[in-house]
Amino acid sequence: MLTFGYPWLFFVLPLPLLVRWLLPAYGEQRPAVRMPFFKMLTETSGAKVAEDAVLRRRSVLQALLLIVIWCAAVAALARPQWLEPPVVRELPTRDLLLAVDLSGSMEAEDFKNKEGKTVDRLTAVKEVLDDFLSRRKGDRIGLLVFGTAAFVQVPFTQDLEVSRQLLQETEVRMAGPKTAFGDAIGLGISLFERSEVEQRVMIALTDGNDTGSKVPPHEAARIAADRGIVIHTVAIGDPTSVGEEKLDEEALKQVAEISKGKYFFAGDLVQLEGIYTELDQLETRKAETVSYRPRLDLFHWPLALIAVLFLLYHLMMAIVSAKKKTSIELKPHA
Repeated sequence: MLTFGYPWLFFVLPLPLLVRWLLPAYGEQRPAVRMPFFKMLTETSGAKVAEDAVLRRRSVLQALLLIVIWCAAVAALARPQWLEPPVVRELPTRDLLLAVDLSGSMEAEDFKNKEGKTVDRLTAVKEVLDDFLSRRKGDRIGLLVFGTAAFVQVPFTQDLEVSRQLLQETEVRMAGPKTAFGDAIGLGISLFERSEVEQRVMIALTDGNDTGSKVPPHEAARIAADRGIVIHTVAIGDPTSVGEEKLDEEALKQVAEISKGKYFFAGDLVQLEGIYTELDQLETRKAETVSYRPRLDLFHWPLALIAVLFLLYHLMMAIVSAKKKTSIELKPHA
């Protein structure tokens, strides 16, 4: 759509007419030809001499040219712009942090994938999380992995493809064989400190059996709750296992309760998929969008028109003048 940055400048279009009407035309008296014997010549020839004003009038072509040039100049000053279609940008309204357990217990092969093959827990988690991430458009996603220590795999980003790719690159025990769940929550809190978004959600996927944290998970959950961070916990493991592979459901329930989140248990791939479907509905994204319309300046087009008209006019005048000169030179030979 065509628009103008300064449309009020079109009010100056009648200005030349007002100037012509209000101000008198400039006049100058001067003899056209100086002849010392002019009086004798006129008396001899019997011609009558009258003092009169000679007004040089513009041709129709010159008048039209001036009108078009003036209108084009005013149009250029009015800053013509072409409004392009609106560009909508979706702003992130929530930071979602995924905390994935990479301790030794995640290599237990007690899940079946969609093809019916038995796979380890981390492989099943990757498969479900990949589908979950593909539906998080508009959210900022962060990925935190933990074992003996916690590490940031992906800082908060809207590039979901990067998050999915780096999730697939994780391996069991790459962060150590133990489970530092409390430290993982603490690292998540420090990541959220840099966030300016009000909605802050952490989804922790682990067996919950903390075997190496400096801060107990429930204490870390209290700090998270004070900072407005909601933690949903997803239990992965065998409830009957013991030792370091023990599933500590009580700790996971406590963390979720303290932070006003929810606790889920994933005994197989179907349950795990159901959990993330429920989380997807629970954490519905509230879209916030901003839009703007790019403006393309077009002032150079009327300026180009002025230049072209000037060139064409002077070229035409040069041709006419050359023809007249040629005809005058040919007359004596006729």
